[in-house]
Amino acid sequence: MAAPTSKRIKVAGHLEKRESTSSKDKGLFFRMMLTWTDETGTRKRKSITTGLPVKGNKTKAEEMLRDAIKEQEALINSKPISNDGMLFADFMEEWLETVKPTGNRKSKEIKLTTYGGYEMNIRTSIAPWFRERSISLRDLTADNINDFYDDQLERVKASSVHKFHANISKALKYAVRKGYVDSARAIMEKVNRPKAEKYVGKFLRQSEVEALYEAVKGHRLELGVLLGAYYGLRRSEIVGLRWESIDFTANTITIEHTVTVACIDGKNVIIADDTTKTQSSLRTLPLTPVLRAKLLSVRAEQEQNRKLCGRSYNKTEGHYIYTDVLGNRIKPDYLSSQFPIFLEKHGFRHIRFHDLRHSCASLLLANGVSIKQIQDWLGHSTFKTTADIYAHLESDSKLAAAAALTWIGNTSLAREMESTKKPDGMGVSGDTGQH
Repeated sequence: MAAPTSKRIKVAGHLEKRESTSSKDKGLFFRMMLTWTDETGTRKRKSITTGLPVKGNKTKAEEMLRDAIKEQEALINSKPISNDGMLFADFMEEWLETVKPTGNRKSKEIKLTTYGGYEMNIRTSIAPWFRERSISLRDLTADNINDFYDDQLERVKASSVHKFHANISKALKYAVRKGYVDSARAIMEKVNRPKAEKYVGKFLRQSEVEALYEAVKGHRLELGVLLGAYYGLRRSEIVGLRWESIDFTANTITIEHTVTVACIDGKNVIIADDTTKTQSSLRTLPLTPVLRAKLLSVRAEQEQNRKLCGRSYNKTEGHYIYTDVLGNRIKPDYLSSQFPIFLEKHGFRHIRFHDLRHSCASLLLANGVSIKQIQDWLGHSTFKTTADIYAHLESDSKLAAAAALTWIGNTSLAREMESTKKPDGMGVSGDTGQH
């Protein structure tokens, strides 16, 4: 039966500048140089022309090189050999290579950030566990996967195991299509996918949000905290805001560009893209007078820094709103890592930076904004997502329900409470009932 090699051969590559040998084309051209070591240990080389002049074509040549490396690896590793002894861990790593994006936007590739999640799951959790137990692809059982899930639940939440489950399911479907195994369904139907725990985020009260902003004013975190707490923007949306997304005439702010971090091939890569988390995340919000004034002051400060720094100013990233004095875009990890440090230093209770988004939603609910409107404001893909997270905070409907239960007012308990009231309406304890 055909199967991938038991150990995937990796191809390396680099670009070289070569003088054209053609009488028609003059000057330097990029050439792709590929190298790898085959199953016998022999070093192999391959040279491929790009046909691209060096001047102005480096990015395109690099894209061609990545495609050439992937194509060469696919060609080398597609040779059929016996599936006997093929470790499930090796198979998972090889499946990972088949879904790695090449940058071809016309194809239905997964996002690079999605691939980064796959890679982390497989290389740090799935592959090590199954490799340690020497479980082969051919002998894989539902009990093996259930044991893996049980072990993982001792260190991670069920939501993380759900991601492992999705990766394994997709990989086994690929194994069936390629003829490596007979049925993935027979295995996965017997796997016990753990029940997800209901997530309840932390929320700041209005007084806490106000105090937090006063404390962070003038700090490098200020703009991130303001946009997170007021608009409920995600970290990637805050860092990805550009001046072209702000319309000071129509007074709108459009969320259309994100900046994220993904671990690709063991390295953290910054990904800036004109896409949002979901289609619903693409949204336009009103630019209120206070926020408008703040952004205008940020823009004026950037212009001043641009003049002061001259050539040292980063003109490549200077079109982003959230930058440092040299025009360098704020890194996404900065918000996540420095925010809790700031909270502890200034005596605030611990929350994640993402909890500012939850705080925004809770304050909207407290002020009578419907969950449907909050869905649109936050850019959730479905009403259910918003309701599942925030419905327990919706107080108006609960108060209405309590008011409808009038029978309690006709009981002796109600009469006892009436008799203990003081003339000024205060109870015996002096409690106003406001919390």
